[in-house]
Amino acid sequence: MHDTLRWRNRFAELGPRFYTELPAQPLPDPHWVAVSPQCTALLGWPADWWRSPAALAAFSGGAPWPGMRPLASVYSGHQFGVWAGQLGDGRAHWLGEVETPAGPLEIQLKGSGLTPYSRMGDGRAVLRSSIREFLCSEAMHALGIPTTRALCITAAALPVQRETVETAAVVTRVAPSFLRFGHFEHFTHTAQDLAALAALADAAIAQHFPALATLPERAERVAAMLEEVARRTARLMAQWQCVGFCHGVMNTDNMSLLGLTIDYGPFGFMDAFDPGHICNHTDQQGRYAYARQPQVALWNLHALAHALLPLIDGEAGAAADAGPAGAADAQAQEQAQQRAQQRALAALEPYKAEFATAMSSGLRAKLGLADARAEDRDLCDDLLRRMAADRADFTITFRRLAAFSTAPGAGNEAVRDQFIDREAFDAWAARYAERLRSEGRNDAERAAAMNRANPKFVLRNHLAETAIRRAREGDFTEVQRLHALLERPFDEQPGNEADAALPPDWATQLEVSCSS
Repeated sequence: MHDTLRWRNRFAELGPRFYTELPAQPLPDPHWVAVSPQCTALLGWPADWWRSPAALAAFSGGAPWPGMRPLASVYSGHQFGVWAGQLGDGRAHWLGEVETPAGPLEIQLKGSGLTPYSRMGDGRAVLRSSIREFLCSEAMHALGIPTTRALCITAAALPVQRETVETAAVVTRVAPSFLRFGHFEHFTHTAQDLAALAALADAAIAQHFPALATLPERAERVAAMLEEVARRTARLMAQWQCVGFCHGVMNTDNMSLLGLTIDYGPFGFMDAFDPGHICNHTDQQGRYAYARQPQVALWNLHALAHALLPLIDGEAGAAADAGPAGAADAQAQEQAQQRAQQRALAALEPYKAEFATAMSSGLRAKLGLADARAEDRDLCDDLLRRMAADRADFTITFRRLAAFSTAPGAGNEAVRDQFIDREAFDAWAARYAERLRSEGRNDAERAAAMNRANPKFVLRNHLAETAIRRAREGDFTEVQRLHALLERPFDEQPGNEADAALPPDWATQLEVSCSS
């Protein structure tokens, strides 16, 4: 099969300013951990593609298939709000862009060895973090949330030092693009190479935003791209919030230009609802707490806008093409910069409204409200405040709410039991029942719709941890079972009730950090 695949390698065509071409470092004596049938189908590959020795070698950092061209890209970024300068693919190798029935898709190895951008790192990923990324990438897709995908995991007994000694693994990621905000920041602030910045923006627009390529001026095209990125990011943030997902490390180098969830490190789905929940043990200041994610995303978009200003500034954009001799005089340059700033801010302006619309729509779906009404915001906010006060389980509460009965005198004990202050819940429930009755939709129809919006199964930390502990003992069946379970998060799946139950007491002791 691998001899017949068509590779395009458009990122490699940008030139050596954008990457370092180098081979991955193979895992010694590798073995398979898991393969995603769903991602395999996305690529259009045979279900048994992985059974050959050549496949195991290629996807553990060994001999690449014909057409693969391993390289590590360079980017910069803000980490925890502080400019970190040059970063880059410190443990990832981009293999190339393969033609698929879904269009061209990039394939990348993570944990495949040292690159020039590894800084103080070892270039490796551990089995623990690779399992978490594999499971969550595919689970998020099944939830309908834009994300990079995960094709497979390979592993070896190679020791890797983190907080303790662990073993190495490589996860293969798939996406239309792995371009990050940080790629653009790099060429504006670190390399200060406007020609490269312009080339990158032109390529991104042509490949990923082709409808914008017909606009007559580059400044107009780049501003339109920035607005589209802002809209996609706003919708993504609303989707995260609506499933209780916390990313944990929303640095600008971890933000996708396409509005995908990318770089699964110290992520987590909330158990007990807490707007201030911090899933990343490393985040001592709580910068990336759950409730702050939408605002942090906007902050990151401002950083992207700042990186793109030289191109939104028509004069600087012309200079990028013409060289120093094409630069305008100082006064004209200042005026152009002011216009560019105004245009960039205008491009970001839709973010807040887009997020508010997507969030309102998502919450109405979770509450089973067919019509949009002015009072719905208070109804939603009051429920969330009640959940936070009583630390009600986020996923279970919304899932059980689907069975809410509007019949007079109904106790609705299943969802009521999630709350400590039952009287406060009863008062809210009375308002909710009245609101539902006003729409005239029967409870069964509403419940079916709500169960399509409120998952029964998410990748809780304790589920991932159980799979990881078994995998460390050489048993990968729990990884594979969880993967299959999370492919149908909205289905009842009788027999798997324990996976949808409240987390065990020991789960409260679990911590994830940037090494995760």
